[in-house]
This record gives sequence, structure tokens and C-alpha cells, in this order.
Amino acid sequence: MSKIRVAVLVGSLRKESFNRHLARAVERLAPDDFQFDHVRIDHLPLYSQDVDGAYPAECQALKKEIEAADALLFVTPEYNRSIPGVLKNAIDIASRPWGTNSFAGKPGAVIGVSVGATGTALAQQHLRNVMAYLDIPTLGQPEVFIQNKEGLFDAEGHIGSEGTQKFLQGFVDRYVAWVKRHTHK
Repeated sequence: MSKIRVAVLVGSLRKESFNRHLARAVERLAPDDFQFDHVRIDHLPLYSQDVDGAYPAECQALKKEIEAADALLFVTPEYNRSIPGVLKNAIDIASRPWGTNSFAGKPGAVIGVSVGATGTALAQQHLRNVMAYLDIPTLGQPEVFIQNKEGLFDAEGHIGSEGTQKFLQGFVDRYVAWVKRHTHK
């Protein structure tokens, strides 16, 4: 049986990103038939419709990486009550030129961690609106708005709280079932 490939888009470029730690923690909770491929977004040019006729190589590579995936996982921080510009830029690139949306029909989910008390609730709502427009069937529940506190991640990046670990396992179980239902694998 082939593995289900998940394209992971982390909206933070910070080297020790909480959201990158969260993505890795989720991966460790997933079954062996899931493969998580982190999509690089830090090298992309700013999207401009002027290049639609001759799409830059790095933009074409991003589109191919998304198209090769069976499913999507967006892991986003919240910047100024929305998604980071670098993540939105990557989404714009992979969904363009018009009529070549690389995301269409791929099941997805959005999660995030932030130092704020509401986690990444507003950023996720904005991202869900974008995902709906891009025809990404999106897992509605459970929503994962995690506040980063002392001890959330241990020195190796594992979840340090048993309650949070259990909650994330519940999310992963629902996500896996969601993806399998939509990909028929």
C-alpha cells in the first residue's frame, strides 16, 4: 500500500518556530502510512500576475509539490490577527495562474500555536476562508488553537503536556480519517 503524502505548509520562517514544532509533533502521532513533506516557502518571489505567462521555476516547483500530495496540513502562527504574508504568498502562487489551482480537491486541515491566549483562532478563520475559495475540503473539528506556554514542548520538540498530547492525538485521528475518506486510500 502506498503512503498518503501530506504537504505541510508552516507559516513561520523562524528557525525555532513553535508551529514547526507543532507540525513535527503531529507527524509523530500519525500512522505509518502517512508521509509528511514540508513545503519550503521562504525562497518564493512575491506573486505578481505579470509572471503568469512565464511562471518562475521556483513557483512551478511549488505547484508540482502541492500537486504530488494527497492532502494538505497548514500550520500557521497569527501575525496581527491574520495569517503571515509568506504563507499567503505561497498560497497565491500555488493557486495561480488562473485555472491551475494546485490545491483544488485536496483534503486539508489548519492548526496553529501562538503565545496569545486565543492561540491562532483569527488567523485560522482567515485561512479557512481562503481554503474554502480554493476548493480545499477542510476538516472542521476539532479546531486546534494552542497557546504556547512553558513546557508545551520538551527539549526534543515533543509535546510536554499529557492533556495536550491526548488532544492532538484526537485531532490526528480525525484528520487521518478525513483524509482517507477524501482520498479513498
